[in-house]
Amino acid sequence: MKSEYNSLGGGANTVATGYNKGTALGAEIIGTFVLVYTVFSATDPKRSARDSHVPVLAPLPIGFAVFMVHLATIPITGTGINPARSFGAAVIYNNDKAWDDQWIFWVGPMVGALAAAAYHQYILRAAAIKALGSFRSNPSN
Repeated sequence: MKSEYNSLGGGANTVATGYNKGTALGAEIIGTFVLVYTVFSATDPKRSARDSHVPVLAPLPIGFAVFMVHLATIPITGTGINPARSFGAAVIYNNDKAWDDQWIFWVGPMVGALAAAAYHQYILRAAAIKALGSFRSNPSN
């Protein structure tokens, strides 16, 4: 049992053979961006009934985003997208390789989440508010 644990890396995230740290960081940033953007979009309270927003169905796109991010990033990094999960596995496994790459699994998700939050707030919400404002100020409606 211990040999399987060691051969599988103890569940710790590392950069896979054949990929460099830049690729791994990019995968973590993009994967986290996709997940956080999906969560923001699926749970946005400012959406109206006219947008066909059904809060009961919000877990479906979020789950699908998690599934797609895992499909894309497991071969590269083992899919970090959560610093706490990556840190916990590295603490338990306690191997040099797990600690060498640990920064990727902190920086990537933080940058991806910040980018998704900024994109959602300042690009999408700003465009929606501008469009809604011009619609409401139109006297012909």
